[in-house]
Amino acid sequence: MKTTNFLRKLKAIMVNQKELKNYCHNYLNVTAFEDYCPNGLQVEGVENINKIVSGVSANLALIERAIDEKADAIFVHHGIFWKNEGQTITGSKRRKVSLLLSHDINLFGYHLPLDAHPKIGNNVQLGKRLGIQNMTPVSDSLIWQGELNANLSDFSALIEERLSRIPQVFGKKSEKIKRIAWCTGAAQGFISDAIELSVDLYLSGEVSEQTPAAAVENNMTFISAGHHATERLGIQALCSHLSETFQIQHRYIDVENSV
Repeated sequence: MKTTNFLRKLKAIMVNQKELKNYCHNYLNVTAFEDYCPNGLQVEGVENINKIVSGVSANLALIERAIDEKADAIFVHHGIFWKNEGQTITGSKRRKVSLLLSHDINLFGYHLPLDAHPKIGNNVQLGKRLGIQNMTPVSDSLIWQGELNANLSDFSALIEERLSRIPQVFGKKSEKIKRIAWCTGAAQGFISDAIELSVDLYLSGEVSEQTPAAAVENNMTFISAGHHATERLGIQALCSHLSETFQIQHRYIDVENSV
């Protein structure tokens, strides 16, 4: 009797891989995005899922940690396969795929759909973490805008505290930041969109050679706060949501990346 009850309980906290895949596909509105990578199940593993591990990127260290955790699935923002990469599975890509297959672990990756989601997405989660008010997505763009009543030095200190990353600050050294736009990851190229919005500050994860000049020439502040650091939050929020929805186990593992 005890064994039967245990098996029933175990079955109750498992979710079928296809059900989980379809749920994420709809919840993240995957079909609305033209992306640089496949969004969804990238490597197929075990059929029933009880424990998931999440992380920013599907690097070898995360996969090895997931194996140690006896995870059934890994969820990441940056998966293994990208459109502009070679089509062969060799080198480190082969090692990753081989480990996933040999341990029957599913790999799910969600890129732009995870950036843009209005509840658990990277942008909205970062805005909440940094105390930005009246957050709204900008139409026809991936960036968000909001309000922030803070001086630049205090806001920079808050970024360092909340993201564990010393921000790089360029352009106008404004005393007060009232209007802000942001987009996580490598979105420094969207500074032109931020300029059109006439915000005081634009924040992203990376900086290019021309970005500081664009900030100076348009009398605004630009902050680079780290690609990895600005994109930790969305995948955690997604998997916490999945854990609550399907009553499965979840653990986030941060494999540190200084970029």
